[in-house]
Amino acid sequence: MFSYQLYSSRNFGPMPKTFEMVAKAGYTAVEGYGALYADDAAVEATKAGLAATGLTMPTGHFGLQQLETEVDRVLGIARALKMERLYCPYVLPEDRPSDPAGWTAFGERLQKAGAPYKAAGYGFGWHNHDFEFKPLSDGSMPQDRIFEGGPGLEWEMDVAWVIRGGADPLVWIERYKDRITAAHVKDIAPADENTDEDGWSDLGQGTVDWKTIIAALRKIGVRHFVMEHDNPKDDARFATRSIASAKSF
Repeated sequence: MFSYQLYSSRNFGPMPKTFEMVAKAGYTAVEGYGALYADDAAVEATKAGLAATGLTMPTGHFGLQQLETEVDRVLGIARALKMERLYCPYVLPEDRPSDPAGWTAFGERLQKAGAPYKAAGYGFGWHNHDFEFKPLSDGSMPQDRIFEGGPGLEWEMDVAWVIRGGADPLVWIERYKDRITAAHVKDIAPADENTDEDGWSDLGQGTVDWKTIIAALRKIGVRHFVMEHDNPKDDARFATRSIASAKSF
């Protein structure tokens, strides 16, 4: 299933038009992020956008603080939008642990935060960036430490961030093949290109060997492939080009 992370379109027209654009491009699903369910009105607007276009929202991102302190509200959002899996997407630099034990404890914290959602029947896990692949003082990786502390956590693997972190995604796919339940699909522009788009590119226009990586992810049973671009100049261009490339792999 090719999905579209709506965060990619946060700087563009009103959300109803974004839903229409995504559906027209050929997607059947989208992934939510905080602004789409910031309050009851936003939830209702998102629900209406899905209904109007026939899109589904099987996965959604929620901040750690909200996951920990607003359990009933998060569960209500997930039910209203018919989500299947919830992922915690980020931790601010000032809140990141600085040593191996800290990252293991962070994994324990995530697992505890996810317990009520798993009990309610939802998948729950972590979505990475690049900092999880920077070696710690003992040579271990934060990503491993997180999973050590949270043995029940799923992983939404953001492949391009793994690469930007200096790691080989195929190695990590093999290592955590039993944990990966979704993947973010975005491409990295050649060096010194697309600097006005933070060095990202439309899928198939960059340097990532997505044909091989998607095959590896499909082999381990991943169903949710979520297109994302952190800073596109034209979200419709990104959405259309990227799904065309993905369908060719």
